Amino acid sequence: MRTSFAIALGSNMRHPHHGAPAHVLRAALNALDAGPVQVLCASPILASRPIGPSHRLYANGAALIETDLDPEALLDHLKQLERRFGRKMGGQPWRARPLDLDILLWSDGAFVSSRLCIPHKELANRPFVLAPLVQIAPRWRHPIMHLCIAHLKARLDRKAPGA
Repeated sequence: MRTSFAIALGSNMRHPHHGAPAHVLRAALNALDAGPVQVLCASPILASRPIGPSHRLYANGAALIETDLDPEALLDHLKQLERRFGRKMGGQPWRARPLDLDILLWSDGAFVSSRLCIPHKELANRPFVLAPLVQIAPRWRHPIMHLCIAHLKARLDRKAPGA
């Protein structure tokens, strides 16, 4: 049975074939829209400051997809795509990476396993995830907090320093 997912995309490294991070995300969307996944829509690509030790700006985006894959099979598919784009697994968290794909939300609600938590645990705390996601799924409700993405972003914006 086909279900929908919201996916976050990020990159802060040039790719030898695709170029700058924004181009990496466009190429990743094209690669994602093949095989068992159909991209329904994608946000504009936004620039954001890094968290952690990296000094490179990130390109961030979000996509709504539809697939027959269950959540863990989709996770495997996304990790395989990251590796195809040159991502090395393991090592230091928050380091520069050519492609980062995260499952944010699932149309069937919440899902928890030893490898995956949906909704993404940090979804409500990350402006670089909410900013693109609100552009394509403002009314999608967080299945635990019971707030829509537009409300989560507004809450986070109110907490932002200097706001």
